[in-house]
Amino acid sequence: MSIRTSRSARTGQYVALLGYLVFLAFPFLWLISTAFKPARELGSLHPTWIPEHPTLDNFRQAFDEQPLLQAAANSLIAALSAALIAVVIATPMAYVMARHRTRLSAAATGWVVVSQAFPFVLLIIPLFLILKNLHLINSLWGLIMVYVVWALPFALWMLVGYVRAVPPELEEAASVDGASRLRTLVSVTAPLLTPGIVATALFAFITAWNEFFFALVLLKTPEKQTLPVVLTHFLGAEGAAELGPLAAAAFLATLPSLVLFAVIQRRITGGMLAGAVKS
Repeated sequence: MSIRTSRSARTGQYVALLGYLVFLAFPFLWLISTAFKPARELGSLHPTWIPEHPTLDNFRQAFDEQPLLQAAANSLIAALSAALIAVVIATPMAYVMARHRTRLSAAATGWVVVSQAFPFVLLIIPLFLILKNLHLINSLWGLIMVYVVWALPFALWMLVGYVRAVPPELEEAASVDGASRLRTLVSVTAPLLTPGIVATALFAFITAWNEFFFALVLLKTPEKQTLPVVLTHFLGAEGAAELGPLAAAAFLATLPSLVLFAVIQRRITGGMLAGAVKS
């Protein structure tokens, strides 16, 4: 009876997981379908999952109407720069906060969590004034600074958890074996933190890549706008959308995040015990 109950529970878990995956995949699959549909099928009263006459006209129209390549390059520069800078700053801070637990570090951790509740509207005016005084309005570097400030608290919070998961005994064992502090951090701690660092960098990249509000306010000229802002140009003044080109451009905008995750997922899941074995 227990074996049957266990199998039924496992089957129910798989069914629930499959349903959740379908729920998550539905918008993306519908986006792909819309991107390849001709205008006649987009206006049909009986939409279909698979385009009856697939076409690339929506992609051609999207590239003809808007500077998607330039916008994608701007988003890539901003997202990569923000992710790298945030990780470089957050990693040593997280190590210190995790290994030296004081009232100050506890208060800093609490402030990091609370800061994530601040709405964008409260921040945009002081950020705009600061960047204006620094002559960084309508500048990618100004936008990168905002992304770093916005991603840093959560990146720090994530990395503190990863550092605390690394047993201090490993560092103590390396010290007993004669390894210096720097040697211990590089050879023992760093390999164990690699999955956490990669996951944090991925979070910071996706957050910056998909961000819209700050980019809309801080970037004025079309050649400096990021991809999420350019996507809004496919919407008419009265809310009418060019569904085909918009879907095609949105589909292309989602690819970098998917490709990046597919490439580095092994770095996230693999090497969890790297460096834990003395050589």
